[in-house]
Amino acid sequence: MPSPTMRHACMKLLSGARGAVEQAAVSAVSAASGATRPLEGIASTTRHDVDDWQHHPQQQQQRQQQEQQQQLRRVFASSSQPHPWQREQQQQQHRQHHQRRTFASSSHPWQHDHQQHQQQQSRAYASSQPESVVYSGPTAPVPRRVTLRSLRAKHEAGDPITMVTAYDYPSAVHVDRADIDILLVGDSVAMVVHGHDTTLPITLDDMLVHCRAVARGARRSFLVGDLPFGSYETGAHDAVRSAVRMLKEGGMDAVKLEGGSPARVEAARAILDAGVAVMGHVGLTPQSISVLGGFRPQAQVAEEAMTVIDRALALQGAGCFAIVLECVPGPIAAAVTAALSIPTIGIGAGSATSGQVLVYHDLLGMMSHPHHAKVSPKFCKQYASVGTTIQAALQQYRQEVAAKEFPSAQFSPYRIPEKEVEGLARGLRARGMPRVADAVEAAAADEAAQRARDQEAKEHAAAKNIINASISD
Repeated sequence: MPSPTMRHACMKLLSGARGAVEQAAVSAVSAASGATRPLEGIASTTRHDVDDWQHHPQQQQQRQQQEQQQQLRRVFASSSQPHPWQREQQQQQHRQHHQRRTFASSSHPWQHDHQQHQQQQSRAYASSQPESVVYSGPTAPVPRRVTLRSLRAKHEAGDPITMVTAYDYPSAVHVDRADIDILLVGDSVAMVVHGHDTTLPITLDDMLVHCRAVARGARRSFLVGDLPFGSYETGAHDAVRSAVRMLKEGGMDAVKLEGGSPARVEAARAILDAGVAVMGHVGLTPQSISVLGGFRPQAQVAEEAMTVIDRALALQGAGCFAIVLECVPGPIAAAVTAALSIPTIGIGAGSATSGQVLVYHDLLGMMSHPHHAKVSPKFCKQYASVGTTIQAALQQYRQEVAAKEFPSAQFSPYRIPEKEVEGLARGLRARGMPRVADAVEAAAADEAAQRARDQEAKEHAAAKNIINASISD
């Protein structure tokens, strides 16, 4: 085994040392092997080679270096222990590998702070996300969602089911917070929101926009999407494809289709076979206005009543979880409800059904236009006059803007220090914009005077309240 002295000398030689260092390495190797003669490679040279070295010193030196390096490689190859420079390199690599594993597997405070800072910066600089998310939905704890199982349990217990038709995020939030059981995104959005005279113009893509908005606002209610006219009448394949889009793209829990003819029943069965829950709809079916000759009540004669009952039974047989009964006499709705084992949801169908549904805008009285008053359903009860309130508020806003009463100082919350106003005015005048500078100074003076008046009014009101309180005591 080579001695430490020999290995140290070899390390210097292999690192590129020349001249005297190389000669010392040769001497060390010779001393370690116990021989006083030159290395084997050097002793085997001929006399002719010696003469060449004497005449060519540079060649002699290069030849010596090559032979010495070869001899040292053979010596180290015979040793099983790494030499110092190899051991040091291995130790350094081991330390670096250990450090990388340690940092990768541990969470240091400075790393945590740095990651948080990077996340905050990424959110702050993101162009598609605001710093404070306002319209992301209610922040209260997620309530227990209404499901088909809970609806079935409610029906079996004899508890009425509530259902409201709504079309957007704000209305969905209100409906959901009111603990309404079912929220229907109806194709009546074509009339109520888009201003059409019938439900026929609305498309599936239009419906999906409204479904997604409602799904973002409602977290408890069971969501049902209305399949619009033309999205399922052409065959079972199209019906399944439209229903799947309602769930995948619209975020709905189920779909609703109108009518109980054999073709509709077959479409409902195909949709159910695809794994999508279906709500049926008989009685007045607005999508069939071309055949019905207008929005007219149905089942007012015995033959029509039997047809409504038969179609409701057929839809139940196909697997529908509930049936909407629209604009039929109360006794007919009672007959259908008694004939079925699934819930019936009435709209203009009396009180004998398993539940009721109204349109959000109708029950709140949101539409105060004379045209809407003519077409408002007779069966709809207005629980508020929101439309009148909205109209009065809009008129008041217009009047205050026209009179320059809005915005007052109370609604102008952003301030600029007086010294900054003065600096801005000087800069504007230096640029040759004296009129703009005057406008800045005048606006700042007006806001200051308005704030002073508001403060004085607050102090006066507070003093008045104190006086009234002392008098009452």
